[in-house]
Amino acid sequence: MFDSHLVTLLDAAAALVNALTDGDRRGRPHAAPRGAELAPAIVAALPPAGTDPAAIGADQADYLAATARRMREVFEAVAVGDLDAAAGTLNPLLRSAGARPQLDRVPGEPWQLHFHGTDDTLAVGWSAGCATALALAIGSELAGRLGLCQAARCDQVYVDRSRNAGRQFCSTACQNRAKAAAFRARRDSAGAG
Repeated sequence: MFDSHLVTLLDAAAALVNALTDGDRRGRPHAAPRGAELAPAIVAALPPAGTDPAAIGADQADYLAATARRMREVFEAVAVGDLDAAAGTLNPLLRSAGARPQLDRVPGEPWQLHFHGTDDTLAVGWSAGCATALALAIGSELAGRLGLCQAARCDQVYVDRSRNAGRQFCSTACQNRAKAAAFRARRDSAGAG
C-alpha cells in the first residue's frame, strides 16, 4: 500500500484540509481559522516536528490555507470518481509549489524520497510534499483510498489505510452517527407501516 513517508504526507494533506477549510465536521459547521488562529492550526495539523507557530508568518499561513482549499477540491473530485478533475487541480498545485524529488537522510533512518518546493519555506515544502503524495495516490491504484466522509453533515476528508479499502467515514463518531440515523429511520418506517 503506502510507504511510511507517503502516509505521513497524505495524513498531513487530509489534516490540513480538515483544519484549514470551511465545511461541516461531525454534524456541525466548521469555520476555518483565520488571522492569528491560522498558524497554531497549521502546527496542530502537521506531524510533530517542533514547529513553533511564531515561526509561521502570515504569508506562509495564507499559502498553506490556499493549498488546503485546492487539496479539498482534489479529495472531492476523487470522491465522485472524477480523477480528471483531481489531476486538473493537482498539476497546477505541483507546478506552483515547484515540487522536485530529492533524497534526504534523517540521522538514524534510511534515505527517504522527499518532494521539496523550489524554495524550502515550510509552506512551500509541505505544499509540494502533500501535492506530490496526492498525485502518487491518484496516479496509481490507490486513488480510491482518498475519501470524503459519508456521514450526513460532515465533509471531512481521510486516507483509507484499512485492509479492505472499505472505510466510509472520517471517524468512529461519524460512523456511529450514521448507524444511529439509519436505525432511527428503520424504526420510524416500521412504526409508520
